[in-house]
Amino acid sequence: MAEQIGYSKEVMKRFTNPKHYGEIKNPDGVGEVGNPQCGDIMKVFLKVEKNKLKDVKFQTFGCVSAIAASDALCELAKGKTIEEAKKITNNAIVDKLEGLPAIKVHCSVLGANGLKKAILDYEGKHGKKVSKEELKKLDSEAEEEHHHSH
Repeated sequence: MAEQIGYSKEVMKRFTNPKHYGEIKNPDGVGEVGNPQCGDIMKVFLKVEKNKLKDVKFQTFGCVSAIAASDALCELAKGKTIEEAKKITNNAIVDKLEGLPAIKVHCSVLGANGLKKAILDYEGKHGKKVSKEELKKLDSEAEEEHHHSH
């Protein structure tokens, strides 16, 4: 069934056995992004130590691609500095998954933006001014990307 849609082995592996699924107790940052149109909702949890992402976990309610993208995102982000993590793109997530069907690329945008929101949450808690515009932009990007894919 899944092969018909054209999911890579990597996507299926991460979907059926995500290593980074779960919740971090007392997280340093939490980012939630959702896409009301397709119902994908993703929550990213961060544990930060000495400016590095010591742990990254996710809880995603969504399709195969959304869950696989969340897991790949956590792996890409773990161990990175805040600055490095901010640069993670949806393309990097897609590459890590060895590709996604075109209609599912929006799921990786959700991941990249969820991470950025979690980082903004962390920075906000540590005295950095976080603009409402930036948060809104991350939400609308995830939704916009979804509209383009249909």
